[in-house]
Parts: sequence; structure tokens; C-alpha cells
Amino acid sequence: MDYIKGTISIHLVKEALLVANSRGYNIYEIASNAGISPTLLDVNKARVSINDYAKLWIEIANTMNDEFFGMDAHAMRRGSYKLLVKMVEHSTTIEKALQNILNYFNIILDDLYAYYDVDETGNQLRIYIKDKGNIKRMFTYATYMMFIQGVLCWLADKNIIYHRIQLKCSQPIYCEDYYIRFTDQIEFLSEQNVLYLDASDLKIKIKKSNEDVNDFLKYTPQKFLVRYKADNDLSAEIRNYLSQSNLQEWPELKEIALILNISEATLQRRLKNKGTSFQKIKNEIRRDYAIEKLSNTKDTLYDISYALNFNDPSAFQRAFKKWTGVSAGTYRKLSQH
Repeated sequence: MDYIKGTISIHLVKEALLVANSRGYNIYEIASNAGISPTLLDVNKARVSINDYAKLWIEIANTMNDEFFGMDAHAMRRGSYKLLVKMVEHSTTIEKALQNILNYFNIILDDLYAYYDVDETGNQLRIYIKDKGNIKRMFTYATYMMFIQGVLCWLADKNIIYHRIQLKCSQPIYCEDYYIRFTDQIEFLSEQNVLYLDASDLKIKIKKSNEDVNDFLKYTPQKFLVRYKADNDLSAEIRNYLSQSNLQEWPELKEIALILNISEATLQRRLKNKGTSFQKIKNEIRRDYAIEKLSNTKDTLYDISYALNFNDPSAFQRAFKKWTGVSAGTYRKLSQH
């Protein structure tokens, strides 16, 4: 089975469109221009491909002339992120790049201010995000975190991850995508906004060519939506392993426990504590594979159901409707409008 990039919940699509909607922009037209059927906005379980979500980001930024989607009192006008990348490309180390990135956003944005320190052990890097005014939405903090992380990961040529996140906002109703993107160690209703990373990453040396810069900008935001994800928790390990394996050869629960060198009972308990299960992770990967094929290929329902190891297309149809709220045929029509 092909490597699965993943999909994005329709809830995050609507989060991205929230300010545009409040300002009277036609969000159905914006979604349509990005290749997302407006009808899907009203389907609670719907999901869209990573590529379509990336196109949505660009469409909103173009429509509003704001790469921060209107979530700050000062618009982050088109070209701002490109200017940031150009500014930090000659940084010698990740620490110097981080200083430049935070200084840049502190100048560009009015409602957020960030700085960092290293704890007394010298092992933990802490990035503090201060609110000027009201506490922000999770989506606002998440977008800010992605902008920072995306540049740092690219500069370092490695996945620089948030090990733990504390946020002052309340937990959104739908949080699964945030856990997958960042970490499942997110604490809500905290006294302050703090991101925890490895301090050792600050010493990483940087060397980027003009070709590297142009390549990164060409595939932004797709590159940091797809590539830079959490890989430091158990569910992420399982998801990564299965996503890169042939579905026909997927291990059973006891086999994946052996691969991860933990007991079957411990594996089940730890996944349950995170609100998931081995079966749920497998279904999410199968769902994302189906969405990608329905959206971007002409593969028949029979071909897709066979690839996903269903006995017949009707069984696949029932499963897909359970996963997304619409039938596979309907989803294909909506996503290829």
C-alpha cells in the first residue's frame, strides 16, 4: 500500500475559515477554489486531503492578504513567510535561527509575543508565548507553532518536535489532529503558554543553499503539513510503522507489541489512556488511504476496497460511511466537483 500522508478534519477546515467568515468573505467560494466541496463543510465527520488543506491555506491567505488568516490585529501580508525564510537562511545555528524567527514574529504580530530560555538542567528548551489581550483559540496557537516548527525542521534537516505543550485555552471539541501533528502531551487551561523542546537541538549547525530555499518555499505549506509531525509517542510510532507497511502484511496486536518491545497489555493500556486503540489507528490509516484515492485517482471502489483488504465493496462502503458520515461514491462526487 502507498505511504499515506494523512488527512485533515473538516473541523480544522472550518477553524481556518472562521475569521474570513466573520468578516463577510464567501467561505464556500474559498473552499471550492481550494478543491474542497462546500457541501463537506456541513458533514461533521468529513475529512480532506493534506494537499487540499494546503491549497485552502493559500486560498485564504490570498483572499484576505493575510498569511495568519486574520487571527492577529496586524495582518501578516502575503510574502511575509517567504521573507522570514530568506531572513533566517544564513543563520549559523538553530539557536540563532530561533532568535531571528521569534524576533520576526514579535515585530510582525501585535497579539502574540514569544521568547525562550533553557531550564536549569540545560536539557529542556522552553518557548513562551505571551498573549496581548484575550486568550487565543487552539487553532491560532497551533498555526503559530507550525510556522516556527516548519522553518526549524527544514533548517535542521531533522524533525524538531514539541515534547510537551501547555496552553491557556480550553480544549477544543475535536483535538485528534492536534495530537497527531504535535504531541499527545498537550495541557489545556494552563497558567501560561509554553512549548517544550530538546535544548540540544539549539547547537545544530545550518547550511542552506539558494536551491534549498527555493525548494522549501515551492512546497510550503504542504511540506510542513505533511513532513513535520510528532513521532515521539506510542500511537505515532504505530501509525508511522503501519503507514509504511503493506496492509496485507500488517501485524496483529501481539506482533506490534513485540516490535515495540512492550507487553500487549501495556500497549493496550497506554493507547486507551490516550483515547485510542490499535484498531482505531488501523481504521484511520485505511480511511485516509480511501480519501486520498477517492479524491485524487480514478481507482474503482472495487480496487480501493481490495487494496484495503475488504471482502467486497459493500463492506468498504459501510465502513467508509461510518468513518466519514457519507458514502464513498458521494465523497468522490463531492471531492471531485
